[in-house]
Amino acid sequence: MNSPKKNLPADERRSVTIEAVVALAGSQNPSDITTAAIAKHMNLTQGALFRHFPSKDAIWQSVMEWVADRLLARIDSAAEGIDSPLAAMQAMFMSHIDFVVEHPGVPRMMFGQLQSTDATAAKEMAQTLIQRYAERIRTRIEQGKASGEITLEVSTQAAATLFVGTIQGLVMQSMLSGDIKRMRVDAPGVFAIYQRGMRLNP
Repeated sequence: MNSPKKNLPADERRSVTIEAVVALAGSQNPSDITTAAIAKHMNLTQGALFRHFPSKDAIWQSVMEWVADRLLARIDSAAEGIDSPLAAMQAMFMSHIDFVVEHPGVPRMMFGQLQSTDATAAKEMAQTLIQRYAERIRTRIEQGKASGEITLEVSTQAAATLFVGTIQGLVMQSMLSGDIKRMRVDAPGVFAIYQRGMRLNP
């Protein structure tokens, strides 16, 4: 349990709450995370928690916004300044893997939100994240085709879907094995196979 941080500014208190949820999701099922558990983790009362969030749904929406902002910023930064589209995609792939290893609760929350039958702001944010992420990959693939690095026979949509799905597969296998860091070992070889199918001259 974290020690209490008294008299934090509102924005900082919200940020600390979001980080607490991300941390809790790394060790337990996100659907089991209650506001009481969040407050206990932060050594606060639920009343103090709800001074900054009007509801539990508002907390989850803020958490998903945090995930989207940081993950997209991470992959954008990784690809910045790299001329080769495939090399940029590899940097994005590996930076996403690193992000998950650092925040193992994130994929659990993503899967939980996407599987939910309820139409919530948090689920909508998760769907938007996937769309924005895939658009970045599609852009790189089209750049690769234009430069002659990627074969024109590749379906841009299918290749973008496979990129995201490959990461999700690595995440699922690492979760099943109980060793999240395994992804860092497996990821380079997996991307090499993906890349080989994309190249004009593999």
